[in-house]
Amino acid sequence: MIERIATISSKNQITLPAEIRRQLGVGAADKIAFVVDKDGKVEVRRPRYDLESVIGSIKGLPGESADLEAEIERATAEEIERLFRIGRRR
Repeated sequence: MIERIATISSKNQITLPAEIRRQLGVGAADKIAFVVDKDGKVEVRRPRYDLESVIGSIKGLPGESADLEAEIERATAEEIERLFRIGRRR
């Protein structure tokens, strides 16, 4: 178990000790997560990103819709229409 002490500055900031940064694999501009469990134990780790947390973080391509649900509905309707036309030809 590694324990290192950091001091809270007058601006309520801390400097993460170099050994801890290396252990976490983080550097300047990286994010870290402070996770507090129900017993008050604090864990410092790299953030765990999931789809919900990153939605909207990347801009859409020019000319593309940002509304994924609408795009899925449109594509589904187009495919149903295409299959219906094929079925009528037979």
